[in-house]
Amino acid sequence: MRGRFITFEGIEGSGKSSQISLLGDHLRSKHRTVTLTREPGGTPIGDQVRKILLDPGNKALDPSAELLLYAASRAQHLKEVIRPALESGAIVLCDRFSDATIAYQGYGRGLDLAMIHALDRLVTAGMRPDLTIVLDVEAAVGLARARGRNNQQGLEAEARFENEALAFHERVRQGYLTLAREAPDRMKIVDAALPPLRVQEKIREIVDQCLI
Repeated sequence: MRGRFITFEGIEGSGKSSQISLLGDHLRSKHRTVTLTREPGGTPIGDQVRKILLDPGNKALDPSAELLLYAASRAQHLKEVIRPALESGAIVLCDRFSDATIAYQGYGRGLDLAMIHALDRLVTAGMRPDLTIVLDVEAAVGLARARGRNNQQGLEAEARFENEALAFHERVRQGYLTLAREAPDRMKIVDAALPPLRVQEKIREIVDQCLI
């Protein structure tokens, strides 16, 4: 039996990584097989691409090159991790997927949305998540959280997007909200400004309903 594909989306500092980890623990406590993964990355090759994409030293990276690097990482990720896990019946929890590309490279960078959708269809063969949790928070709040986290955890080597201007993150946030309005059955918005445990409660309610 095919597993379920659940993705988490949101701007920097929305709490995706922490919430995915908590949800994974919840699902395992219910004896579900869970695969946690992320984009960019998720595979040895994808992790090398991730270093290029998130390195703040790569300021000269062209938006089109950025888009293609994300596509390459995703193609490898699907082949090595996502499709095999789904075929084995696992629940795949993924930190970002195709919606992130539309939000960041489309709404954020201003690349042509039709081109992005066409490239995504080529890479994914039309695969879509069964459910997408959009953790929504004001751009200024998320960016402050992300920059604080990077300073505390020594993640400056992956801070290329955190170094973008606030206006960029506001465009990305609006992109996510637009996508959620266009696909309300799949994409569920959760207020990420709430206390983390309350956010997790809301996520579990949504996911448990999806898995019935």
